[in-house]
Amino acid sequence: MPNRICLNEDYPVIKESERLYTRAIGLIPAVTQTLAKGPTQFVKGVAPKYLSNGVGCRVWDVDGNEYLDYVMAVGPVSLGYCYEPVDRAIREQLQRGISFSLMHPLEVEVAELIRNIIPNADSVRYSKTGADVTSAAVRIARAYTGREKVVCCGYHGWHDWYIGSTSRSAGVPERVKDLVSTFEYNDIESLIDAIDVDTACVIMEPMLFEFPEEGFLQEVRSICNRAGALLIFDEMWTGFRLAIGGAQEYFRVDADIACFSKAVANGMPLSIITGRQDVMNLLEEDVFFYTTFGGEALSLAAAKATIIELIEKGVPQHLHRLGSMLKEGYNDIADELGMSYTRCIGAGCRSLVTFDPSAGNPLYMKSFVQQSLIKRGILWSGFHNLSYSHQESDIDYTLEAYREALRELKDAVDSSTIQESLLGSPVEAVFRKTIVSRGPVMALSGKN
Repeated sequence: MPNRICLNEDYPVIKESERLYTRAIGLIPAVTQTLAKGPTQFVKGVAPKYLSNGVGCRVWDVDGNEYLDYVMAVGPVSLGYCYEPVDRAIREQLQRGISFSLMHPLEVEVAELIRNIIPNADSVRYSKTGADVTSAAVRIARAYTGREKVVCCGYHGWHDWYIGSTSRSAGVPERVKDLVSTFEYNDIESLIDAIDVDTACVIMEPMLFEFPEEGFLQEVRSICNRAGALLIFDEMWTGFRLAIGGAQEYFRVDADIACFSKAVANGMPLSIITGRQDVMNLLEEDVFFYTTFGGEALSLAAAKATIIELIEKGVPQHLHRLGSMLKEGYNDIADELGMSYTRCIGAGCRSLVTFDPSAGNPLYMKSFVQQSLIKRGILWSGFHNLSYSHQESDIDYTLEAYREALRELKDAVDSSTIQESLLGSPVEAVFRKTIVSRGPVMALSGKN
């Protein structure tokens, strides 16, 4: 009988997952379209590899095992799987068509919605992925300033200009790599070291899992102003989750360009670039950024319905309330058990469980907790990505599962048996390092 969301007697049977995985080897490079969903991010032989369906915040794998999901498609599912108001909008538009030979009214309607809720969204353009719009933003900034250098902080996709600054930079020309430098979050001095008179833009995630220190984002804004560089916010994670208006609204800092994708269409493929009118005007003639599927109507219908739900249901407030319960509950359990080497950090809408290397290999500890949660019917890859479908009862059950998993982890740490307690290969780092202006820093994971 397939496992359910409870303390199951055994780990889930994943025979069909393994069969599909075997078929994919050699056929699909790395067997996955998105690294964060791939087998390197889950304990091999324990975690499922393929999901077949989902409802609300629950998913079922191809073997029929049920899980409470804290990955939520790595961000896009902000309301929940099979969320009826959004699915209804998709079905209704499907009856009318998907892509057309001329523009569609939804292009205007959704752009007006975005302009009304996102600060400084004087102008709006659509695409399909986050990497599309962050790359477009960099091109616009280069055209606007007449400069070529880029300074970045965070993860911004697979395109040459960014990925050349990571350890996965094969195929990127050296001349492209030389145009990009990075700085460390909450470290103004590292930004000052990286930026110069040839910098076209600073592109950054306004928040990762660490909150900005007092005045940090405002100082980044001031430094960009003084340097004549544009400030670009990559709001794939903060958009519509921290606040309806994203990080610009939440932290009260204006960016020249802001990019969005995850959360806006509850799983349908859509990305958005917004910005100041004088900057975005370059898309009229000077900067070429067009895509055949930018105006695809199913995703726009989903976005319209999703945005309305996010506003009317007060989704950011819901995510903050439940996420804070989860984060604080985790830390209370760790404190009770005397486990100072693990904490949950971040915002309510998206938090991260961390492990201090002083207690052992962080990837082994993460893997140990993951396999413990898998047995209890929780799909977890190190962070909590909440949706509107998560409820207090889900948080209560998750904390109950954490209490048992952390007790087991403590025993393994105390007895130095973490590695041998793993039932399969541990999770791996996505990026081994990123190149920072003052030297390499280690990164345990990427996002895509």
